[in-house]
Amino acid sequence: MNLDKLKNIKSKFEALSASISDPAVIADNKEWTKLVKEHATLEPIVAQYDAYLKAESDIEEAKKLLKEEKDPEMLELAKIELEEKKELLAKTENELKILLLPVDPNDEKNVIVEIRGGAGGDEAALFAYELMRMYKMFAEKNRWRVEDVDINLTELGGVKEAVFQIYGDSVYRKMKYESGVHRVQRVPDTETQGRIHTSTVTVAVLPEVEDVVVEINEKDLKIDTYRSGGAGGQHINKTDSAVRMTHLPTGIVVTCQDERSQIKNREKAMRVLKSKLYDLYQSKAEKEYAENRKSQVGTGDRSERIRTYNFPQGRVTDHRISMTIYSIETFMNGDIDGMLEALRIADQTAKLEKEE
Repeated sequence: MNLDKLKNIKSKFEALSASISDPAVIADNKEWTKLVKEHATLEPIVAQYDAYLKAESDIEEAKKLLKEEKDPEMLELAKIELEEKKELLAKTENELKILLLPVDPNDEKNVIVEIRGGAGGDEAALFAYELMRMYKMFAEKNRWRVEDVDINLTELGGVKEAVFQIYGDSVYRKMKYESGVHRVQRVPDTETQGRIHTSTVTVAVLPEVEDVVVEINEKDLKIDTYRSGGAGGQHINKTDSAVRMTHLPTGIVVTCQDERSQIKNREKAMRVLKSKLYDLYQSKAEKEYAENRKSQVGTGDRSERIRTYNFPQGRVTDHRISMTIYSIETFMNGDIDGMLEALRIADQTAKLEKEE
């Protein structure tokens, strides 16, 4: 563990503590807010570093006592205390290593979720709808806000494609492991022989990006407007409010028909396009560091089969961490925290092993 780095962090934290109490800095609200945020980021690291130093000091005291103590009973107590302090030191050191891991700059961002039915026709589309419902219920449990961008329904009530945004605290940090292929195994309602069908749905979770991250030249865009339509082509709007935006250099197409205002649909489409472009450029950069990707729990590869939902056996299995949950109904009702936390810890552990 890099103790010099920790000393520097503590020095910086103390300097920031002085700065945010300075009336001159407080008068500059923008600068003060920036420093307060940085101070809050360093605080848990410094607190853990202080706990580490205290544990080290306590171990030295216990060792000293062992050398000086003559009473057998007190000697035994000193040995027990020494072992306890060593365990505490090891635990504190591990927590410090986790806190010092590089932070994903996208963790605090809102997300854009794309869900598409894959292999399996109508059954895949129906399950895509259920996954959309699951994520929206999960968002509701976290008191996040959901905003539809483009929901393309089928005649049977399934989803060909669903694009929606989720706004809230640390949304990407929790949901970034959901990108990939989700497989469902069950007997469809239309199956008369009782045979189990296997279908797939692809999910992409993209961090919403700011204007400063991705710049788009207007000359590179082709924008079409058309009337918003529902399932079966029935129009739900009599004006050309829906927007189809094509980025010519990459061929990326984004549509938005959720709002009745063409201006609002255009704004939403632009946000989604910027996030898609950011994801594309980021993915290209990550390919140059293939070894780094091995230390992650599948946060980017859309073709990776990440999870199976087996309804006859009532289980959900995540293949990346070999974790199975035997409560598929509650899982599909948005109770996915346990799985997401296990994925986060597994990713953290893999990164720690790589650092060592």
